[in-house]
Amino acid sequence: MTSNTAQQDAAVADKSILANSAYADGRHLAARQSIYRWQQPQYDLPGIVVEELASTSGIVLDVGCGNGKFVSRLHNERPDLQVVGMDISAGILADVEKPVLVADAQALPFADDSADAVLALHMLYHVSDIEATIKELARVLRPGGVLIASTNSDADKQELDQLWVMAAGDILGIPEGPARISLSSRFSLEKAHGYLETAFSEIRVRQLPGTINVTDSAPIVAHLASYEAWAEQCGVPFEQTVLRAREITESTIAEEGSFEIKCLGGVLTCRP
Repeated sequence: MTSNTAQQDAAVADKSILANSAYADGRHLAARQSIYRWQQPQYDLPGIVVEELASTSGIVLDVGCGNGKFVSRLHNERPDLQVVGMDISAGILADVEKPVLVADAQALPFADDSADAVLALHMLYHVSDIEATIKELARVLRPGGVLIASTNSDADKQELDQLWVMAAGDILGIPEGPARISLSSRFSLEKAHGYLETAFSEIRVRQLPGTINVTDSAPIVAHLASYEAWAEQCGVPFEQTVLRAREITESTIAEEGSFEIKCLGGVLTCRP
C-alpha cells in the first residue's frame, strides 16, 4: 500500500469529497467491492459480522454503512436486531434499507450507552480525527457492547500500486510516476490496534489473506477508476493513466495468463 502525502490524507477525509463525489451514490464503492469476486479464498464479510453479533441483541448502528450490504444482511438474518444505517452521504443511503440517518461519525446523534453494537467497516480512514471518532463510537456503546471494525493491510493490493506507478510514469514520460492515493493507509490493519486500544481493552483481529486472479482487465480498470473523486490529488492525468493501466494489464494477461493481486484485510472485534 502506498503512503499518502499530507494533501492526499486530507482529501481522503474531506467531507465534501466524500458526500458529494466519492460516495454521492454507490457506483464507486460497488466497483471497489466487485474485484473481490475473483479472490480466493472467498470471504463472506457480512456473514462474519453476523457471526460476531451472535450473542448481541438490541440496537446495532452501522456507521458509514455505504451501500448497505451489511445492513441488508442483518435485516435478513437477524430481524430481531434494530439496525440503523448511517452515512455522511445522503445519496448513497437512497437504496439502503430503512431506518437510515445522514450522520457524521465524529458526532453521532445518539445518547451515551444507547447501542448494543457499532459497526465501522472500512470507514475509519475517512474521518479527520480517528482517535476522537473511536472514542465517540465507544461513547454510544452500552457496557458489554461490541465494536466491529474492518480495514486493509499496508501490504494489500501492492500490485495495483505498482501498476499505477508504471502507468503514471508512462503518461508523464518518466521511469516511475507518482503513487496512487491510498484510502486505508491512515487506519490500516497495522495501525488499527494502536488507535482502538485508546478506547477498547479487548481487541481480537481476524486476518483475511487472499489472492485475486483476473483474466480480463475490466475489474482492475473499474477498481482504479473508482478513485476518480481524488483525481486532483493524483499528480497525473487521471483518465489517461487508467487507460494506460488497462493496456499494461492486458499485456500482462496475454503474456502470463492472468493478473495476480495479493490481498490482506482484517476484521477487528473490540470490547471496552
